[in-house]
Amino acid sequence: MSATTEPITFSQANAAQRAVRRFASSGPGSWVFARVSHHLDRVVYRATDGRNTLASLLAGLPIVMLTTTGAKSGRPRTVPIVGLPTDEGLAVIASNYGQERHPAWYYNLAKNPEATAAVDDRSWRVRAVEAEGERRQRIWDEALKIYPGYSTYEKRAAHRKIHVFVLEPVA
Repeated sequence: MSATTEPITFSQANAAQRAVRRFASSGPGSWVFARVSHHLDRVVYRATDGRNTLASLLAGLPIVMLTTTGAKSGRPRTVPIVGLPTDEGLAVIASNYGQERHPAWYYNLAKNPEATAAVDDRSWRVRAVEAEGERRQRIWDEALKIYPGYSTYEKRAAHRKIHVFVLEPVA
């Protein structure tokens, strides 16, 4: 998927993609995906020369490889996450599958919002800006059309705010 291609909504996804998306939002599915998928995504990403990840192949989700600077280590950290195209850039949602804590990349962006996004064979510098108010709600509503599992994650993680960032291109 390129950064300008419209992602496949849940209703447009084929039966297998919808099944994977449903499983990923279930309790057992989110437990497995939170611990395993990013490792497999990296392998598939390298094997396909940056064209696909496991999540993009199985679930039809738009994946971005996000490279942040580690909040504690100061070292580059690359993670595959769902990246939703918006008019302003790519939106990323720090749901962490509804787990107890925020994903590590959230802490990295909170400390240093400068990052690199890669989709397909293209990469570019971005600055993460947290979406608030109407902007966040608009992105959240669009995200639910792509991956309804976010609503399950929101309920599961009701004790914390699920942050939404827009990765705005840096000139």
